[in-house]
Amino acid sequence: MNILTAQQIKDWDQFTIQHEPVSPVDLMERAAKKCFDWIDKRNWKNGIFKIFCGKGNNGGDGLALARMLIQNHYSVSVFILEPGKPGSNDFQINLQRLHDLGFLEIHFIQSKENFPPVNNDEIIVDALFGSGLNKPLQGLAGDLVSHINESSAIVISIDLPSGLFIDRSSKENQVVNANYTLTFQCYKLALLVQENAGFVGEVHVLDIGLHGDFLGSRKFSQFFIVDNVIKTIYKPRNAFAHKGNFGHALLIAGSYGKMGAAVLSAKSCLHCGVGLLTCYLPKCGYEIMQTALPEAMVMTDENQNTLSQLPREIEKYSVIGIGPGIGTADETKNLISFITRRYKKPLVIDADGLNCLAIEKNLLEQLPSLSILTPHPKEFDRLFGDHKNDFERIEIAKQKSRQLNIVIVLKSHHTLIATPCGDLFFNSTGNAGMAKGGSGDVLTGIITALLAQNYSSEHAAIFGVYLHGLAADFAADRLGQEYIIATDIINALSQAFLQIKNF
Repeated sequence: MNILTAQQIKDWDQFTIQHEPVSPVDLMERAAKKCFDWIDKRNWKNGIFKIFCGKGNNGGDGLALARMLIQNHYSVSVFILEPGKPGSNDFQINLQRLHDLGFLEIHFIQSKENFPPVNNDEIIVDALFGSGLNKPLQGLAGDLVSHINESSAIVISIDLPSGLFIDRSSKENQVVNANYTLTFQCYKLALLVQENAGFVGEVHVLDIGLHGDFLGSRKFSQFFIVDNVIKTIYKPRNAFAHKGNFGHALLIAGSYGKMGAAVLSAKSCLHCGVGLLTCYLPKCGYEIMQTALPEAMVMTDENQNTLSQLPREIEKYSVIGIGPGIGTADETKNLISFITRRYKKPLVIDADGLNCLAIEKNLLEQLPSLSILTPHPKEFDRLFGDHKNDFERIEIAKQKSRQLNIVIVLKSHHTLIATPCGDLFFNSTGNAGMAKGGSGDVLTGIITALLAQNYSSEHAAIFGVYLHGLAADFAADRLGQEYIIATDIINALSQAFLQIKNF
C-alpha cells in the first residue's frame, strides 16, 4: 500500500475528478458517507454529536456528515469556525444542503465566547482542518483545539487530527487529541510516526474509491507493508530441498550475564528456517547454549566472559548476525572491526553491535554492502547524531541508507525499513507487548535466518519485521500484551508462518 504526500493526495483527488469523472462535491459526499457508515456501526445512536467545521473542504466533509447523521435521527449540533473569509465552494454547497433540511443547530464561532461547552459524554467530530494544513494553528483556531482537548469526550477526526502536518513534525503545534482518526484511501506519514501517537488514536483507513489508475501513473517511494507485499516476498519450500539449500548462519552473541540474548536470537533464527546455525560465544556460554538449543552448533572464544577473537573461516558462512548481549568491551569492539574488514557478505547488526559502531563511527564506512542495521531511536541517534523529531530520523535513515549502501531498520510501533534505492517501508504488524527486553534479539535472529536463505537484504528486513510483529500479535491475542515475553513471540512464529503461507 502506498503512503502519499499531501501533494500526491491532492493530485489523486484531481485525477479521480477528471478520469472517473466525478464532481468534487460528489467525491466529498462519498467520503462523508464512508465516515457515516463507520459511525453508524458503533453503538452511538443515542449519543450527542457536536461537529466542529472549518470552512475548507475538511469542513465540507463535516457538514455532509452532519446532514447524514441528522437524516438518520442522530442528535447533532454544528459549529463553524469563522475566520472572516468565504468558505470553499464545496463547503458552501454542503452548508446550503443543511439549510435546505431546515436544520437550525448551526452556530458560528467568531470568538472564544462562542465556544460551546463540551461534556464528557458527548461525541466530537473534528472537521476543522485536513491534510492540506501548512502552518501551525494560532489564535482562535488554536484556542478552539485547546478547548476540545480539555474535555474527555470521544473525539473523531476526519482525515487528520486538526493541527497535524502530514509530512513534517507537528511537535510544537496545537493538535486535536483524537480517539479515532478516519483517514481517506491510504495511510499518511503523520499517522505512522511515534511522536504523533498521542494525537491520532485508533486509525481507520476508509476507501472512498479514488481512481486506481493514478497509482500506476506515478512512482512512489513510501509504502505500508501489508499482506500483498509479503505474499510477493515469501518463498515456499521446495519438496526436494535439503538443509544446504537454506544457508549456514553464524551468530556472534553473548557475554557473561547476557547469554539470554544469544539464546533468544539463536532460537528465533532456527525457527525461521535457517539450514545450519553456528553460535560464536564466550566460554561462559557454551553449556548454556548447548543445553538450551541442541540444534545449534557452538564455537567459543578464548575469553571466558566476553568476545575478543575473530572466529575461524568466517567467509564460509552465508550471513553473520552480530550484537545481542555482546557488551562494548574494547576487545569486542576490535572484533567487530576485524569482521567489517574481513567479511564481504551482508552483516546483520543489532544491540551492542550497534553501540560498538556508535563508539567507532569510522566502522560504518567499512560495512559490507547491503548489511542490515536494526537500531531503536536512541541507538539510531548514537550512530548518526541527535535528532529533534521522528521526521528528521526518517530523512537521515533515507540518506544514510543510500550513502552507506545498507538497509536500516528503525524500530518503532510502525518500524521503518530504509533501503539504498531510497524507498521507505513502514510495518503494519506488532503491538505494545513487544516493548520488553529480548524482542530485538528475536528480530535479529529472524532477519539473519532469512538472509541465510537467499532473501535479499531488502526483502529479509521487510519480511522479518512483518513476521516478528505478526507473531507478537498472535501471542498478544492469546496471552495479553502485558503478559507476553520474547519467548512467546518465538513460540508464535509457527502461527505467523502458517498464516503467511495461506495468503
